[in-house]
Amino acid sequence: MSARIPQGIEATPPIIAMFETFGPSYVWFAVTTSMLASFATLLPATIINVAIPEVMGSFGLGQDQAQWLATGFLAAGTVTMLMTSYCIDVIGLRLTFVIAMTIFLLGSIMGGLAPNQEVLIASRVITGAAAGIISPLAMVINFQIFPVHRRGFAMGIFGIGTILAPALGPTLGGILIDNFGWRYVFFVAVPFSIITIPLAMIFMPDRDKTKTDIPKFDWAGFLLASIFLSTLLAALSSGVREGWQSDYIISLFAVALFSFVLFIWWENTVKNPILELKIFLYGRFLAAAIVTLIVGFGLYGSTYLLPLFLQTLQGIMPTDSGLLMLPAGLAMAVFFPIAGALSDRYEPRYIIICGLLLFAFSSWLMRSVDVNTAYASILVWALIGRIGLALIFPSLNVASLNSLPPSLISQGSAAINFLRQLGGAFGVNYLSIFLSNRTNNYAHQFNETQVMSPATIELLINIQDRMFAQHFGFIMEFPASFAFLSSTILSQASTMAFREGFLVIAIVFFVTIIPTWYMRGSRKRP
Repeated sequence: MSARIPQGIEATPPIIAMFETFGPSYVWFAVTTSMLASFATLLPATIINVAIPEVMGSFGLGQDQAQWLATGFLAAGTVTMLMTSYCIDVIGLRLTFVIAMTIFLLGSIMGGLAPNQEVLIASRVITGAAAGIISPLAMVINFQIFPVHRRGFAMGIFGIGTILAPALGPTLGGILIDNFGWRYVFFVAVPFSIITIPLAMIFMPDRDKTKTDIPKFDWAGFLLASIFLSTLLAALSSGVREGWQSDYIISLFAVALFSFVLFIWWENTVKNPILELKIFLYGRFLAAAIVTLIVGFGLYGSTYLLPLFLQTLQGIMPTDSGLLMLPAGLAMAVFFPIAGALSDRYEPRYIIICGLLLFAFSSWLMRSVDVNTAYASILVWALIGRIGLALIFPSLNVASLNSLPPSLISQGSAAINFLRQLGGAFGVNYLSIFLSNRTNNYAHQFNETQVMSPATIELLINIQDRMFAQHFGFIMEFPASFAFLSSTILSQASTMAFREGFLVIAIVFFVTIIPTWYMRGSRKRP
């Protein structure tokens, strides 16, 4: 092997050719390009969370409609991730990279200029679809340019870009909203996209010309996956408004179930499936896939809940909300390469279990939040959780892809990213519905038990006495006191719902330790 090519790498001929051209330094050229692309495309995934209250006010959206700004991005990316392997085979990694980044750039501009909620949600779907292609591409190239024994470190370095975006997203979003307006959160990724496109044209490898047998794209599988995901999320998000037993919701669930079963059958019978199901015959990969799905649920769900709690109940500004989360995100970026290096030396499942326990403990602490919880406490709790996530992701990526032969790595990368996004889409959707339902239930209970209680009546009398500066001893028809009571009940009901939401995430992460335990051993053929 040439001295310009690192020892111990398992790479395709186009990547070998890039090493021949640029030498060992090509590793850092490729890493920089993929990190910038990941940063640009993942930034909108969390930056929107601090903008949701502002967007709801601008367009008059309800919670069930506003959550599509987050869910639409994740759902679109979930489906397009399955196209990655096919795109690499047909047009090559470089052209796929450039096209996806260009679409993402145009979608970002469209979101910033959106005149109504329909265009805004459409822009989120477009940018999410482009981001869904970029994430597996970046993982594929980073997995091949480092030697096998340093893949954990590679995933840690790659993870810095993928984590800095979610970490900085709420902070940048808060600053932009408070100083310029919510529309600018869609423009913040534009400069990174403009820089990344020419870099990708130079440093991304071309198509592998040794592959002469180009498969047909599995349009039927792609369509079935899209129908399944869109109908299921639509049913979940509309269930409260339409009624869970309404014909419309039941029909959506039926279509989702039918399309899912048909998708599994089709992928098992078609010659070139969009999702190669045989990768799940590798036991270690199957366990990693289950863990990835659940971790995605908790990651995106918690990222959705916390900024919403800080702004709606604690009443802090978007900038302050973002700054409060910044230290935790930066700590996560610092621990990523450390965790990656540890996964090269120790069995990944033990590192993942440590991360799961830390994140579960963080969510367990969050279950006690209320409007008076000190910001310092929330910061420390978030810090614990983000360090846990830093331990999980590099080890999880290495454990999953190392269990596959080189010919299936692109399929495995697409599947792992697909499952993480799928879990995230369900996490945001489920927790949004859970929050709304539990708030309504608690508000109903409090109204029944508190409104006419002696303590409540005494409180209302005190309020009106203070307003009129004299003692009446009875309740007058004074709307301000009843409005205060109503807002107090709603605030308490929302607090209880947020607490239960964090508790759900804690339980989910504790349970995830079970499949993680089975992620042991080395690569085994099915």
